[in-house]
Amino acid sequence: MNNKLYKIGEFSKLCRVTVKTLRHYENMGLFMPAHIDVSTGYRYYHLGQSVRLSRIIHLKRLGLSLDEIAAMFAEGDDRPCLATIRSKIALCRAELARLQLQLAQLQSLEQQSIENEQLMSEFSIKSIDARIVASHRRIIPSYDQLGMICYTVIGPEMMRVGCTCPEPQYCYTVEHDAEHKDADIDVEYCEAVGEMHPDTDILRFYEAPAIPKALCYSHRGDYSLFAEAMARIMEYVEQQGLQIVGNPRFCYIDGPWNRENPADYLTEVQVPVE
Repeated sequence: MNNKLYKIGEFSKLCRVTVKTLRHYENMGLFMPAHIDVSTGYRYYHLGQSVRLSRIIHLKRLGLSLDEIAAMFAEGDDRPCLATIRSKIALCRAELARLQLQLAQLQSLEQQSIENEQLMSEFSIKSIDARIVASHRRIIPSYDQLGMICYTVIGPEMMRVGCTCPEPQYCYTVEHDAEHKDADIDVEYCEAVGEMHPDTDILRFYEAPAIPKALCYSHRGDYSLFAEAMARIMEYVEQQGLQIVGNPRFCYIDGPWNRENPADYLTEVQVPVE
């Protein structure tokens, strides 16, 4: 039997386990040195201990905590009981299901992004007429909340007031934050109406100014992909030597009110330029 003792650094190198890990296991009482020199404090190990160390590392990879391993060793066992094994299997299956769902969502997003690139139309320049609008401005957590606000707050209030929406129908949002925000966005929703009404606690009526020259880009896809559309717009603006002179309007043509699949949403981004 080889009774040679190895310093902690030597043993660490042979077993490919860091000294920090060996000290941690010792502090837990999980894996103790074969000998400690009381005068120097040096730790020594013999090669036969590598079997127990390898077992600890293997059990950790199976998902057992160090406390679970220590309790198992304290009871004289070198492998987990059947109940523990089944518990770890259940946890693995739950994690596998979570990862499979995440993979499916990422693949769906990938496909939407590909379709969005393929279906985006060319840029156009046009003028936007002045229109009387019913306006509602508030801080929203995200664009996911906007549709519900339209259904439950803005729409009912417009009906109560007696608003008409003549052709061509026109609704859009403008962001008023000085910088981009992913959450708590200062958004104004505007819908073109046929006549002025007194302001209410919910709606403000005014004439939205015309945009003499608007760079328009049709974005097809989820609203979370607006950043990609804006990147394309910025690239085009730079290439054409244009100047942006106002906040973009996000004009909603197709959305959750008439399309089930977010990939089918259609939004025209209207950017004032000169």
